[in-house]
Amino acid sequence: MRRVSAPALVNPLPYPGIAHILAERAREQPDLVLYTVLTAGRERDVTARQFRDEVVGLARGMAEQGVRPGDRVGILSRTRYEWSLVDFALWWLGAVPVPVYDTSSPDQIAWILSDSEATGIFVESEELAQRVREAARITPFPAEQRIRVFDTDTPDVSLESVVAAGAHREDLADPFDGVSLEDTATLIYTSGTTGPPKGCELTHRNFVACSQNTIQVAGELMHEGARTLLFLPLAHVFARFVEVTSLDAGIALAHTPDVSQLMDDLARFKPSFILAVPRVFEKILVGARFKAQAASPVKKLIFERAVATAAAWSKASQNGRVSPWLEARHRLYDRLVYSTLREAMGGEVRYAVSGGAALGEHMAHFFNGIGVYVVEGYGLTETTAPISANVPSINRLGTVGHPMPGNEVAIAEDGEILVRGVNVFERYNGLPEKTAEAFRDGWFATGDLGHLDDEGLLTVTGRKKEIIVTAGGKNVIPNQLEDPIRTSATVGQVMAVGDNRPFVAALVTLDPETLPKILPTLGLDPGLTLAEASREEAVVEHVQRIVDHANAKVSRAESIRAFRILDRDLTVADGYLTPSLKLKRAKVAEDFADVIEDMYTK
Repeated sequence: MRRVSAPALVNPLPYPGIAHILAERAREQPDLVLYTVLTAGRERDVTARQFRDEVVGLARGMAEQGVRPGDRVGILSRTRYEWSLVDFALWWLGAVPVPVYDTSSPDQIAWILSDSEATGIFVESEELAQRVREAARITPFPAEQRIRVFDTDTPDVSLESVVAAGAHREDLADPFDGVSLEDTATLIYTSGTTGPPKGCELTHRNFVACSQNTIQVAGELMHEGARTLLFLPLAHVFARFVEVTSLDAGIALAHTPDVSQLMDDLARFKPSFILAVPRVFEKILVGARFKAQAASPVKKLIFERAVATAAAWSKASQNGRVSPWLEARHRLYDRLVYSTLREAMGGEVRYAVSGGAALGEHMAHFFNGIGVYVVEGYGLTETTAPISANVPSINRLGTVGHPMPGNEVAIAEDGEILVRGVNVFERYNGLPEKTAEAFRDGWFATGDLGHLDDEGLLTVTGRKKEIIVTAGGKNVIPNQLEDPIRTSATVGQVMAVGDNRPFVAALVTLDPETLPKILPTLGLDPGLTLAEASREEAVVEHVQRIVDHANAKVSRAESIRAFRILDRDLTVADGYLTPSLKLKRAKVAEDFADVIEDMYTK
């Protein structure tokens, strides 16, 4: 079994719990800005001292209203400052936050709050409070009796009312001293692509060790004075890791609850690095490509050449051999194209962090070529986000780098990635059998496939359960086909199929955002619906060209030989995508079984 390890760089750990990081930051650097709250027309900076004082005030109110150390308390909201405030107030008390995605259905909310035995819940709005009440009618749970709301016209359930309830108290000036590194810090539920979500118990050690060691190896981007705009859901482990590490490193953090405001917030806040899932990076490229196509044939040609040059320059730079001609082209396109793209991201972004799924080597080289180095990390909920990362000092795009300090990665005989170390979770909540199944001789079995090269760099190739084995015995990794198709401006989602079938086929959806702009270029009415467009011959031929481009990268046995364009999109709201935008393949295959069957019978 091939393996590679990285010793911890911080040992022993300096804090017994997450809240103690805030306590020291406020004591040592009280005037350091930790947060910028972006509101309509103005911004409010929050220093370490101010944040500590707000956390203490809220923690006192929570304690007055019955929250005790060890209690599990839900948070159901979009990404915003109040989420971080509640998170740290609960940690200050020694309680355990249980995040819930704001896109969750009443059934999902009922499952998480009942399974976690949450005693209360903080929600963003009255609408979400009502969804919690609907969930309680499905499965009664204690949290329904203690709902607190960020934005409300009902004073007695507001955050302000919680703070007021504890205003007379003088205790809790310091974090709860009964917490230890081995205690559960948060309970994060997996996205449930293959069954009911499982609650991962992540400890204070997981977060403190992950944060402290990450800062040591990612100092180029995660350092005091850096700035980042968080728009990923804080219910996701990746965003929670960033929330803790930003405070630990002294990074100024702003939140964007509404992704439709993202470009405006980037321009206002001007982050030095951003964090996203691969689909966001794909959207940035697709959006820029479409603007160029819509402008003129000349601008379209310039943009495509700029994209090719960016990737070529990045690869050559990584290998230490950039020709004068390539360097000159790169400088030209930097003035014409790349500077505009960087300006759209706020103008000061030099690094980006991608997690949640594989980004793809081409995308990584493209962004590096325009002046934004993408740190691609690999991890799961069970590993407190990054178990490995391709930090700038490694500079091997297309890989996910070396293990983070304090962790070890191995490749099993069947190619599965196994991990162990300070980042790996303790257990699944109330599921000892599932916990035992997840570990193999002390190694957590990730379910992902990958390989380690001679330098100990990890490359993730796919998901073990998603491998397609055709009737001819050919093993096909879906994302190698899907990723190039998904980066087109036309396609929203794509899912390869073909298990035990004579060839590989695919389900494709059209992107509802870009479709009205694509259709006129195909000679079609921009007002066509998704269903109408999916039946148009010009659209089918256009998608065929996109599929042909992806097929050129693989053998004929692995290529997509047939596809169907669905008459609808696949969304989080409909249950076909996880909140981190990964396909729920089993559900898609089940609900569109007749479409799949039709491809093969014809």
